[in-house]
Amino acid sequence: MKRNLVTIQQWLQAEGQHIANQQVTGVCIDSRSVQAGDLFIPFRGEQVNGHQYVKGAIEQGAIAALWLKDEPNPPADIPLLFVEDSELALQQMARSYRSELTCTVIGVTGSNGKTSTKDLIAGVLSPYRKVKKTEGNFNNELGLPLTLLSVEDDTEVAILEMGMSGFGEISFLSTLAKPQFAVITNIGEAHMQDLGSREGIAKAKFEIIDGLVNEGMLLYDGDEPLLQGLVNRQSDLRSMSFGYDQADLTAQQITSTDKGSSFTVVGKLEAHFTIPVYGSHQVKNALAAIAIATELGLTEQQIEESLSETTLTNMRMQPVAGKKGSLIINDAYNAAPTSMRAAFRFIEGTSVKENKWLVLGDMLELGTNEQRYHEELADELKKMDLKGIALFGPRMKWLSDQLKNHPIDIMWTANDAELLADALRPKLTDQTVVLFKGSRGMKLERIVELLAEEEL
Repeated sequence: MKRNLVTIQQWLQAEGQHIANQQVTGVCIDSRSVQAGDLFIPFRGEQVNGHQYVKGAIEQGAIAALWLKDEPNPPADIPLLFVEDSELALQQMARSYRSELTCTVIGVTGSNGKTSTKDLIAGVLSPYRKVKKTEGNFNNELGLPLTLLSVEDDTEVAILEMGMSGFGEISFLSTLAKPQFAVITNIGEAHMQDLGSREGIAKAKFEIIDGLVNEGMLLYDGDEPLLQGLVNRQSDLRSMSFGYDQADLTAQQITSTDKGSSFTVVGKLEAHFTIPVYGSHQVKNALAAIAIATELGLTEQQIEESLSETTLTNMRMQPVAGKKGSLIINDAYNAAPTSMRAAFRFIEGTSVKENKWLVLGDMLELGTNEQRYHEELADELKKMDLKGIALFGPRMKWLSDQLKNHPIDIMWTANDAELLADALRPKLTDQTVVLFKGSRGMKLERIVELLAEEEL
């Protein structure tokens, strides 16, 4: 964002001091990250009051700062804009700036696969368009406005990840972003404790259509009946489904290679593609990227070339060289029953290595049925041809108990990463593949690091 202070003052309808045509080139809410030209936005919390860092932010190069009207003793010698609420002011700035942007905005939500899908869309488009995407987990009511305000005027495509924990949140983000394309990757069980059921989760994710611009398009998981039912009720909604079965765009003949996943697309587009990442669920995510790239005018050859070179954010089916020539696949960014089973399908179907191990961490935020969700994984695991299963976390004790008489190596620890790594290390050979899957809070990457060939 490059706007002068007078313009920002008009956006906020705010009183100010020492306001002139100073050029603002960024927005920052953390005084430790201030860059020259930033507008610093202080937040007042229970533990920390950001106003105490305003002068320091100016000394580090910030052009100006916001100041809450009810905060006493504003410094008299620096440019300030006086506002009622820092969060609302940030959102209003993003809303005003969005109205001036001419780029195509793509909103991405879903229970699993948001970040991978965002990365795949960006990877496909980046060689041919100037792209800005959400960095890290800046996908909430603070992060999304900050991302919007970081979009440059000449950006051609902005890809915005949208997260949520309850009803109304996706609607707010979508209405703020006003996307031309909205993507729902899937419906899982995350946030069950807040939304009560998968039907509730589907309804909350479907709020992404609330901000769609006129003639905007929804792309959604066509294998999910809950989404199909919601789409059917919107007679004037432009939509395209993607999936494995009866979708507008389907993936077939999915195979794992030493370079990732190879697959054929059938439907509105018919072509063959490869992605440098493992898992049929990642192939499904790639379908959304292929669909959008096609809608934006890329040729099949352009999509094929860029998709094969795409890099995903770490810990999404990420291959890591393990000790003794083993292969580690780090898919430990997040987990819920749906994504767990997707990981199971991959490890069961892959032929990249003969000896297969799973390292599974607790699934978090599943609500009152969390024990049942963990225990139910046992039935599928018992049918799989595995060398062993290592379980990490107190909730995985429920699954361990269900696997007690299973005739393969089963190990469990509540919280000792080094103990589990020590137990796994002797199992590694050049014919071993180990897939790690668990919720972000379990930090399974600690175990990955102990088993990797080189320090990560």
